[in-house]
Amino acid sequence: MENTRFKISQYACAVLLIVSSIALVANQVVMIDDVSNGLLVYVAQAFLLVASIFGLDYYMKLITKKINGPHSRLGCG
Repeated sequence: MENTRFKISQYACAVLLIVSSIALVANQVVMIDDVSNGLLVYVAQAFLLVASIFGLDYYMKLITKKINGPHSRLGCG
């Protein structure tokens, strides 16, 4: 239960970061027909964090799958 709640909040934060980045860029393009450097840095950082959230989760699933796979035997060398 606690792990599911953590994942939901993690993914919700990732989606909110992407949506806020897109909304800020769209707002600035409509208002001044340009995108400032500071906003581009924010968008880059937000996308990097989102990629890290989803990428690390996927990487951990692969490692867990490999460790707990059908060919792994504990205690046998």
